[in-house]
Amino acid sequence: MKPIGYWLNRTDQALTRHMDALLEEYGLTRLTWQVLNVVRSAPGTADTAVAAALAAGADPAALAAAVHTVLADGWTTRPAPGLLALTSEGDARLAVVTERVAVFREEVIAGISLKEYGTAVRVLERMTRNLEGAPVAASTD
Repeated sequence: MKPIGYWLNRTDQALTRHMDALLEEYGLTRLTWQVLNVVRSAPGTADTAVAAALAAGADPAALAAAVHTVLADGWTTRPAPGLLALTSEGDARLAVVTERVAVFREEVIAGISLKEYGTAVRVLERMTRNLEGAPVAASTD
């Protein structure tokens, strides 16, 4: 059996490849999609909040490029310096993309029960918290 690090890296790479291919027709990548989701969750999101939310999966240069892309392509605007908000066009376009991503997510978890999925996420969270020294919430299993 290969170690968990192998499967984590391979899964992340597979998710990125497939998401990038799925989102290519919209001019997006997995990272730009993630930026848009952070901005959608809180209009007027500070660049620092986007960086904090996505720090685990993107280096600062890649994140800056993703923010530049969503601004240049009209998905987002700057309502004030250092803030991002979806444009009305970006919001409408994102709704269409969200439907496609939902189908993709179903494909990713095909054959995996909700219980198995929940267990996998909780185990990975616990491992991460163990390594980062943060307390682990009690399991509800």
